[in-house]
Amino acid sequence: MELTGQNFIGNTRSADGSVTFQAVNPATGEDLQPSYVEATGDEVDQAFRKAEEAFKVYRQKSGTRRAELLEAIADEIEVLGDQLIRRCSRETGLTEGHLNGERGRTVGQLRLFGKVIREGSWVDARIDTSKEGPDIRSMKMALGPVGIFGASNFPLAFSVAGGDTASALAAGCTIVVKAHPAHPGTCEMVGGAIRKAVEETGMPDGTFSMVQGTSHEVGQAMVEHPLAKAIGFTGSFKGGKALYDAATRRPEPIPVYAEMGSTNPMFLLPGALKEQGEELAEGLVNSVNLGVGQFCTNPGLVAYQDSDEARAFQQKVSEHFKKASAGTMLTAGIQSAYKQGLEKLLQQEGVRLVADGKDNGSATPGVPHLLNVSSKDFLANRFLEEEVFGPSTLTITAGGKQDLVAIAENLQGHLTATLYGTEQDLEEYSELVRVLQRKVGRLIFNGFPTGVQVNHAMVHGGPFPATTDARATSVGTLAIERFVRPVCFQGFPEEQLPDELKADNPLGIGRLVNGERTK
Repeated sequence: MELTGQNFIGNTRSADGSVTFQAVNPATGEDLQPSYVEATGDEVDQAFRKAEEAFKVYRQKSGTRRAELLEAIADEIEVLGDQLIRRCSRETGLTEGHLNGERGRTVGQLRLFGKVIREGSWVDARIDTSKEGPDIRSMKMALGPVGIFGASNFPLAFSVAGGDTASALAAGCTIVVKAHPAHPGTCEMVGGAIRKAVEETGMPDGTFSMVQGTSHEVGQAMVEHPLAKAIGFTGSFKGGKALYDAATRRPEPIPVYAEMGSTNPMFLLPGALKEQGEELAEGLVNSVNLGVGQFCTNPGLVAYQDSDEARAFQQKVSEHFKKASAGTMLTAGIQSAYKQGLEKLLQQEGVRLVADGKDNGSATPGVPHLLNVSSKDFLANRFLEEEVFGPSTLTITAGGKQDLVAIAENLQGHLTATLYGTEQDLEEYSELVRVLQRKVGRLIFNGFPTGVQVNHAMVHGGPFPATTDARATSVGTLAIERFVRPVCFQGFPEEQLPDELKADNPLGIGRLVNGERTK
């Protein structure tokens, strides 16, 4: 596929702006061709106007027809082959092996949502024909055009055709995507695949648009556009909070589903340290350094009680960190923020550097760092809980069980929390478990947090500041819930009802009829 550096306004390419930028290879610092044209305010406006017109048609497409679109997108992404992987690797520094796996996840979640909407029960159809009142029927229906922001750290699975796109299109929404400026070529290739799928499946022009740009103005224009009905975002706290604040200031506020990062605390309980300390040490180092620490589930805090086993564990972790080599970080900006974050951490009272790894000589090295602090100093300093995006972790040495509980009670919202222990540990630390249930979206027992499975039960979300809405998930089939609202039909004649609500159930879906679940 030949790259043009242009935007997609519906099925039409556009390059009306005068501001251009280029991708940079983070490993070498090399500028990559072509130059990309930043979208203008008029182009953003055109994209949403097309999305609104397309929505009037697309929302009425059956689940089967929308599934055909999702499956066609997956097919077209696969057709891009090695060209996509090579370009993406040059723009991100991620290995081709990693990206092949990420592409598999991307097409897999598109096809998974296709299965969900083909089956159809996700609409939660409810019918009440009680004689005490009027005939009332309800179901979930699409919100309207959705603005989606691609993420830097998952250039395929959380970007142009990622989970937000898959779930919004599955729900019946049309979308306008803001391509991530760190990998614009990758975005253009995937955007082209989506556009082709839209045309091949006969979906209306405007079902998908994609705008490029490095400035905040493009993103602000998307959030503030009066036709936008929701926003999906994965990125920094600063970026997500700015979009959220802009959305709440609108004459018509709209939901912003922003996943904004997390330090994903781990609690290593005495039984685990005694039985598997060496295995835990190696596993922790691998988890921290996976993807050069640029996963949103990277374990950035590790708490444990002081003991002989804990000190032996810390020593083993230190030895592994000293042997670990740096990887190439996604962008020079991310690498700079990582270095600044480490420097600020090391300036805090009681924080000490335990070990660091080796530089790999790339233009944007992410050198592994292991730090330590006492629970007393951690509890006295809220800053120590903030995410440092990269391959580092802060271990917290606690005095006893109540110190661990105090650490948990003092936490803000996170995506995950992990407990490593025995079944007896779980019984003895049941108070800790109860506290953590209120702090995170996913509670893990005896497993590292890095890696998020895409399935029907997954929750990738959590209380603020991990996300802007703790009721939502950005991974798994429950993600479709973000882009719908319940609509009730009262007293309607049968022929005017959606198929999901008709008496003879022509779609054969599961429903709640007069309080009884049907299959």
